[in-house]
Order: sequence, then C-alpha cells, then structure tokens
Amino acid sequence: MGYDDVITHMGEFGRYQKRIYLLLCLPAIVCAFHKLAGVFLLARPEFRCLLPHEDAASVRFESLPREQWTRAYPNDSVTGKSDTCLYYNVDYTGDYLSGNQTWTQNGTLQCSSYVYDQSKYLNSAVTEWDMVCSRSLLSATSDSLFMVGVLLGSIVFGQMSDKLGRKPTFFASLVTQLIFGVIAGVAPEYFTYTISRLIVGATTSGVFLVAYVIAMEMVGASYRLFAGVAVQMFFSVGFMLTAGFAYFIHDWRWLQISLTLPGLLFMCYYWIVPESARWLLSKGRNEEAFVIIEKAAKENRVEIPSVIYEQLIEEAAEKKKKDELAATQPSASVFDLLRFPNLRRKTLLIFFDWFVNSGVYYGLSWNTNNLGGNQLVNFVISGAVEIPAYVLLLFTLNRWGRRTILCSTMLVAGVSLLLTIIVPQSMNWLLIACAMIGKMAITSSYGTIYIFTAEQFPTVVRNVGLGASSMVARVGGILAPYLNLLGEIWRPLPLVICGALSFTAGLLSLLLPETLNKPMPETIQDGENFGKRQVRRPSKEEELKVMINGKASS
Repeated sequence: MGYDDVITHMGEFGRYQKRIYLLLCLPAIVCAFHKLAGVFLLARPEFRCLLPHEDAASVRFESLPREQWTRAYPNDSVTGKSDTCLYYNVDYTGDYLSGNQTWTQNGTLQCSSYVYDQSKYLNSAVTEWDMVCSRSLLSATSDSLFMVGVLLGSIVFGQMSDKLGRKPTFFASLVTQLIFGVIAGVAPEYFTYTISRLIVGATTSGVFLVAYVIAMEMVGASYRLFAGVAVQMFFSVGFMLTAGFAYFIHDWRWLQISLTLPGLLFMCYYWIVPESARWLLSKGRNEEAFVIIEKAAKENRVEIPSVIYEQLIEEAAEKKKKDELAATQPSASVFDLLRFPNLRRKTLLIFFDWFVNSGVYYGLSWNTNNLGGNQLVNFVISGAVEIPAYVLLLFTLNRWGRRTILCSTMLVAGVSLLLTIIVPQSMNWLLIACAMIGKMAITSSYGTIYIFTAEQFPTVVRNVGLGASSMVARVGGILAPYLNLLGEIWRPLPLVICGALSFTAGLLSLLLPETLNKPMPETIQDGENFGKRQVRRPSKEEELKVMINGKASS
C-alpha cells in the first residue's frame, strides 16, 4: 500500500486538504506581483530631449508643442516618427520654433538629459536612471536577469526542498523574497536594483513551486488536475491585482515595496502549514509523518487502521533500499533522451514547445504597454483571459486529449497574433483583441504542456526530462524582454513574431503521440517505441496465399 492509498482512505480532497490547499494557493498571488511588476517598475513613457533653452527644474513634456517637434528633432527613417534621442544643433529662439526664422543646418547632437511624459506614469526606474536611447537595453536586461533568477531558483530551491524539506525551503525563500523585495525598492542605482530583482526572481521559484509541491503531494490522484489548474488561477488573480496596486501607487519605489510586503502575511504559515508527510516518509521520519496523517484524518472525520501505518513503514524501508541500490547505478541524464531517434525527435519537439510557450506567454504579458489604449485596462484583461483559459483545461483535458488541446491552442494563438499584420492602425481595439485571444490560447497551451510532457517521458528519465524542459522554457522567458523592444519599431512586430513561433510549434506538435488513456512509458525502450509507427508484418496465411497466387500466375 502506497501513500496514495492512504490519501484515498483518508479522503482524496477532504476538509483538511481543502484548508491547507487554499492557504498554499495564496502565495501564488504574491509571486505574480513580482513576476509582472516589471511592466510598471520599468515602464517607458514617451520622452524627448531636454533642449538647450529649457530649464530642467521646471520644464514639462508638454512645454514643447508637438507641431514644433519637427524643428527640434530629426525624423527617424525606420519608424517614421521624430527621433527624440537627437536634437538639431541650432539656436532655439521663439522665432525659430514658431517657424519665423530661417532654418540653419548645423547637424545633430546626442541628448544628455530627457523630459518624460508624466500623464500615465509619475516615474519609473527607466525615467530615474534614463534607460532610453542608447541605454534602452538596460531595462530589458533587468527583466531578463529576473528570469535568470527564476531559472536559478528552480534549481537551488528544488534541491533544497528535496534535501532539507518543503517547509524550511518555503520559509527560507519567503524571508529572502521579503528582504530583497524591499532592497529593490530602495536601491540607489541600477546594479543594486537589478541584482535584488534577480534574487527576488529566484525566490518566486522557492515560494510558488514548493507551495505547489506540498499541495499536490497531499491531494488524491483524481483531484490533481483540478488542484494543479486551480493554483494557476490564483496566479492570474495576482496578475490582475498588480494593476490595482499600480493604479493607486504612482511612485515606482513605493509600488515595489507595496507589492513585497503582503508576503509578511505568510509568515504565520509556520504554525499552520505542516511539512509534506510524503517527504517525511521518504526520509524515514515516520513518526512525524504519522502525526500529520492522524491530524488530517481527525479533521476529515475518518480513522486510519494501524495496519496501514505498518505497511507504510515496510514500504518506506523497501523504497530506501531501492534508492540506495539506484544510487550505485549510473544516474539518468538528458543525453539518454537524445540517444535514440524517436525519443530524440519527441524530446526536441517538446523542448521547442516549452521554449515557445514560455517566451510567448511572458512576451505577451509584458507587452501590454506597447498595445496602445489604456495600459492598465490592457494589463487587467491580459490577466483576466487566463481564467477562462484554465477553465477550458478542466473540462477538456481528460476528454479531448492532451495533444489536441496543445496543438489547437497554439494554432489559435498563432493565427490570432499573425492577424495583427493586417489590422489597420485606426482599429487599435482590434489589435488588442487579437493579442488577448492569443494570450488566452497560449495560457491554455502552457497549462497543458506540463501534463503532456510528464506523460511523454519514460519513468527512469521523467524528472530529468521535466527539469531540462523547464530550463529551455526559462530561456524563452529570458529572451522575451528583448523581443518587446521591437515594438518601438513597429507596434505589432512582437505579436507577429510570437504568432509565427506559436503557429510553427502548433503544427510541429502534431508529430507527437497522444498520451490520454495510454500507459506511461517506464523504460528508455518504452519511450523509444511510444508513438513509433509499427510496421505490420504479414501473417503466415497471407504469405502462403501470396506464394500460391504467384505460382498460379506463372
């Protein structure tokens, strides 16, 4: 009898599990705050050069009417707009700006100071440290390094949770998140801010993933799909709430601190949320695990027979021997997935799917400022469309199949985003609608790829395969901020690139085998054979019939 059978006896999703599960879903909201905060912390409002005749202390963005921009700033041949990173080297008198003075061409000069439009954002890290023009890559690099932190955190905190326990890892990452979240808010310069955000990014993996693991380890098998999807909905709620903070808090430093401090509420979990009983059993700490099981059974109003505890002890001892034996054997690596042709083909396709899903998801989430219209409304809609995307998974994943959902949602995302090419500039609402349909579809796809990948890889290399897939996904997230910079050249360009990637990945995913109601592969050979077309050999009767027909014809 395994621990899953104990959960079945205790109640797969009883009162105890529901209470702890709800508590563990709430940290996902704060993790969403940090992952999406960059949209507002690094917001790039319209800007222009501070002209020589303007006083930096009193000048405003509106001080120079737009009809006079052509006499101050040269035209950008790529965008067709004024290049506000340069200004003409002329004597800026009132007569010159009003057009009453003859134009004397003396070339252009690089800006040394900038004036920012404060109608939408009071300030941001971009405006404070002038991350525009030749320094515009700095803002994308900051967001990119945040995703590097997410990658590092999944490795470091994943190892910690397996060795030290889920609960200590959760609180270590939570405390670290609080400290460096505040440091990012008071950072005196770019380097301190970026390193602090990188560490915060790492802690989002520790807080979210560890809480997710604890929740999933205490839920019965029949409720895991619901539990896995529902926790993502809490992340979507945090997505939308981030806009609420930005609406009321206009200073970027106070916004960063305000998004960090709600994490203090979860410190009380130390006395409420238990360690994972499954992890305790795996480490031989049986008595501690039994206390937790008894408490859960009491709250669920069931009794666990003593014979079950005895069987669990025997199973734990047996598993320990198997682990010790496995430790003496060569460990599985990602190269095992690339050694055989069919398994290699499936692995590379899955890696590409993860890269595209992560890159497109974060690319669209962080691109709301480039869509035009009300940026806060765009941001809220981008988070809101995730809810129906996850609801779709709850009703279809176990009915229509994993591959069907994965391919169709990526194709829908691809088509809707590619359609932005033909949207007229005057119909900005249609551009936003296409982007949001794409966001909804890629969210469903991203939710499917986790389950689909786990069912594709053989048991002996499943964890290795999932870990490698997750690392490839982080690469997509790391590159996404640079993709969004292309929106300055042409607004739909990031959407078109995301659409092309999604459409290509959707078509290629048709080459993967369906996994719904199929036995999961156990060995490398099972994985190689899974989905491979079997060549049917003729039976002896068919061979005999062919021979007789051949002789008759001769």
